[in-house]
Amino acid sequence: MYTPPPFKSDRAASLAFAEARGFGLACAWDGNKPVASPLPFFLTSSNDGTLRAAFHVARHNPLIKLANGTTSWLLAVNGADAYISPDWYVSPDQVPTWLYQVVHLTGAVRAMSGDELAEQIETLSAKFEERLLPKKPWLSSKMTAGRLEALKKAIVGLEMTVEEVEGSLKLSQHKSETDFAAIAGSLAAQADAGAQRIAHLMREARPQAFASDTNQLERSTP
Repeated sequence: MYTPPPFKSDRAASLAFAEARGFGLACAWDGNKPVASPLPFFLTSSNDGTLRAAFHVARHNPLIKLANGTTSWLLAVNGADAYISPDWYVSPDQVPTWLYQVVHLTGAVRAMSGDELAEQIETLSAKFEERLLPKKPWLSSKMTAGRLEALKKAIVGLEMTVEEVEGSLKLSQHKSETDFAAIAGSLAAQADAGAQRIAHLMREARPQAFASDTNQLERSTP
């Protein structure tokens, strides 16, 4: 992934983002064309520290033929994104651009055993059920054994050995504080959730750019 230095995310931040997002696009080359599937995943590490990404696909998915432990796959994890209008800058002579979050995980993928798949299903569902608290988490034990086994036979568990981690968090880091604050302010005023998320990330990344806003608010507060 081409990433200009100002936007490059370090490994720890990239992995934290990927794990929190937990959803990406798995892509591989079958020799003639790219094959891809969107899917949820979770990250884990083996005893020797090797990073792994675990997920599953339908048994008839063509990606399974490429899960041979040697073919390199890409797992692209996208976050919020937003269009930036040149009219939002304070500085003249600007052009349209797009801000975004993205992490790419690359590595070979192997098929899991049935026991590994069973454990993966529990771990993956627990990851996302936790986000719904205080709802009581769903457990596979709520299903009848026959139904659960039938569904397991319809999918194949896969595991990527992550060999490369690339992250790009483009938040106009290379712009002046005046332009930076103006862009974030315009994004925050949009109805789009992605634009608002990018605006929030910009405030977190460079709070000093918004110091004048805070001071003005304090002066206007009785």
